[in-house]
Amino acid sequence: MNKKMLSLLFFPISVLSACQESAPQNYIITTGLYSQLRAPAYPLVTSDPYFSGWSYTNNLYDDQTRHWTGKELPLLGAVRVDGESYRFMGKENLPLRPILETAKTDKWTGQYTFDKPKNDSWTSPDFDDASWKTGASAFGTKGEPNLSTLWKTPDIWVRRSFELSEDLSGKSIFLNYSHDDIFELYINGKKVVDTGYSWRYDVTQELSDEVKALLKKGKNVIAAHCHNVTGGAYVDFGLFEKEENKESFTRTAVQKSASVLPTQTFYTFECGPIELQVIFTAPLLIDDLELVSRPVNYLSYQVKSLDGQAHDIQIYLEATPQWAVNENSQIVDFDKIEKNGFTFLKTGTVEQPVLQKKGDDLRIDWGYFYVAAKSDPSATVNFGDYWTAKKEFQTSGQISADQPASLSGDMVKSMTVLAYSRDLGKVASDFKTGHILLGYDDIYSIQYFGKNLKGYWTNDGKTDILAAFDSAEKDYVSIMEGCKKFDEKMMADAKQSGGEKYAELCALAYRQSISAHKLVKDEDGTLLFLSKENNSNGCINTVDVTYPSAPLYLLYNTELAKGLLSGIFYYCESGKWKYPFAPHDLGTYPLANGQVYGMENDDYGNKMPVEESGNVLILTAAIAQMDGNADYAAKHWQTLTTWTEFLVQYGVDPENQLCTDDFAGHLAHNANLSIKAVMGIASYGKLAAMQGKNDIAEKYLNIAKGMAAEWQKMADDGDHYRLAFDRPGSWSQKYNLVWDKLLGFSIFDPQIAKTEIAYYLSHQNAFGLPLDSRKTYTKSDWIIWTATMADNANDFEAFIDVLYKYANETSSRVPLSDWHETTDGRQVGFKARSVVGGYFMKMLSDKILAETK
Repeated sequence: MNKKMLSLLFFPISVLSACQESAPQNYIITTGLYSQLRAPAYPLVTSDPYFSGWSYTNNLYDDQTRHWTGKELPLLGAVRVDGESYRFMGKENLPLRPILETAKTDKWTGQYTFDKPKNDSWTSPDFDDASWKTGASAFGTKGEPNLSTLWKTPDIWVRRSFELSEDLSGKSIFLNYSHDDIFELYINGKKVVDTGYSWRYDVTQELSDEVKALLKKGKNVIAAHCHNVTGGAYVDFGLFEKEENKESFTRTAVQKSASVLPTQTFYTFECGPIELQVIFTAPLLIDDLELVSRPVNYLSYQVKSLDGQAHDIQIYLEATPQWAVNENSQIVDFDKIEKNGFTFLKTGTVEQPVLQKKGDDLRIDWGYFYVAAKSDPSATVNFGDYWTAKKEFQTSGQISADQPASLSGDMVKSMTVLAYSRDLGKVASDFKTGHILLGYDDIYSIQYFGKNLKGYWTNDGKTDILAAFDSAEKDYVSIMEGCKKFDEKMMADAKQSGGEKYAELCALAYRQSISAHKLVKDEDGTLLFLSKENNSNGCINTVDVTYPSAPLYLLYNTELAKGLLSGIFYYCESGKWKYPFAPHDLGTYPLANGQVYGMENDDYGNKMPVEESGNVLILTAAIAQMDGNADYAAKHWQTLTTWTEFLVQYGVDPENQLCTDDFAGHLAHNANLSIKAVMGIASYGKLAAMQGKNDIAEKYLNIAKGMAAEWQKMADDGDHYRLAFDRPGSWSQKYNLVWDKLLGFSIFDPQIAKTEIAYYLSHQNAFGLPLDSRKTYTKSDWIIWTATMADNANDFEAFIDVLYKYANETSSRVPLSDWHETTDGRQVGFKARSVVGGYFMKMLSDKILAETK
């Protein structure tokens, strides 16, 4: 197959406008776009950090759909053709039943020690652990989830003894564990897990027959050792059993294609004699803030005959209440609403703990998940038993319209589904189409310095979720047309900037970046676009996540770029932040009540002072560049002045401290961080000039020029420039240098960028350019910033080619990770983060340079 990104294939997509007053029955969208990239994970439902669903497999039917954390958020689909059912989406798979619960649902007790055992017998059931301490799970550092026993030392050893009433050799048994950092786990003395340096939560691993054979009737033990390298520390584990499936949809469709475009993901299937197309649309049209915020996505389908004959066709779609819980053990309730020609299926937890949880590896457990469809005599929308609903459809082509006598709110004991079926009748060579809507009403989205804020889409509480669904239907045609036009324009522009592979990478990054944020307004009406630091520490509005994410928002809507910064400015200008440099974050998502990172002491180095101050100054100047005025900067001039003075004093040769790449540890004399300080000071000078403050502009631009000259002397290492001024022979990506040209500073000798690019091209590995000389891992967002410094297309595309190879071939099937190994393409850490908005740096650069010629 031709591996061009933009195939000239004619791909007709059809969706039914369910509002009969505004659109014909079979409104058909066509697109000439097709992406060949095999995504690490395919975006399906992408609204915000909680309302987020992905397919982690090549075929949509190979696994359950999942939240970006990896937790199951099931969507299941089947089509019935002349009485034969074909499953095209999801997999029948009920939640695991606990044998040994984890700390999420039971504070189990174990024996632990911080002192290294004298020999390996500590993993055996017969080991005497009487001298060890007794503690409740989970074990970890302050702020970790479900914490009971505090662990502050580098190492911990934990034993969990338990009795079994029978052996487990004939059952499907799964180990579930969470760890931070290096973790090894043994079952009755046999090593089952050895993670190396990583941190992962809620990992589920099926046990082999060999290991299950060790789990005998009577006494057993799970023993674990964890070593904390830096930052947080955590240990929790349990055992679970899988219920034997009563599979209904055993036959699958044949997937023919999958294509990720900026706002839509398209699938095509063959189901015997028919073709089925399935389209997931997240209408994140970035110039329309209501659409960006509205928590409603579309799942559309269309079918036609392939053999010229008419076929009797019905379709089945299903979701579960797992979309509305953090843990499957939470009890849920249900409501069916019929209003304005819609049928709504609504589910959520009984508890409704609104904004009561914060952290990284969490799903929302307040508010309500909805499946909605326009009322139609050929369709049925109803709750049902997990197996019964499928059996009804498989037998008759429709689910029962009768209200079930009872619905189980306990998903572990018995699963209830939110189901939709529709009889399409006889289908020949013309498409028949339809769609449902998926939505989430979170009631309150963010706590902002003690005040609970609703989503922007609510219009200050005047618009409720049912009205939002109504608008989503009425605007369906215009939204689909808008998505088509935006996708075509964005892909064409990206291809023009960086080639076909670059355009495909930007398409994959687009929804991921936007949906890692929540859009709200504060009490004064100020727009706040607040990121969640997904899969790193769960912080909200992290400045060094905003910085790499910003090119997407600078390019398309500077109001969102300002929304990334306004909360930070408020935090400082309200007197809540006491330091003379910019903060790192506003809290832990979804609670934005003040910085949490590095606040355990007054060590400046843990708070990234140079990093964050430089970040905000540079981005404020970039906003001014795109807006053509410095009005936003003028509102915060005193704060920007304070941070600039800090950079003047401490920026040229930074002391030992963290930077945005904090996973690499503290580093003194960091050459790339020094560039950021210089760019920050120059940004202040630019902003002063744009306000007519010419004396101030000249002063600080001259300071920046002097620092740049000093930098060149300190960093020079012959054919390249150093990682740190005091480390000859070292090197690093100098991605912060990209702003020197973009913002028109010309402070650094242009030969520096040329020298660095030539050196980088000779140091690439199979899956990318390493971040620096310390390790072989990299950050993909920074690679694109670095590549943007290249002065010709061939050099830029040389960086993109290996980055594309990573995304296309990585064995780490998760929403795109920005931190991966360049030797084998595997994920090191991080996934689903907003920083992939940085992929748009080349497009931003081309736009700015074209406008300033």
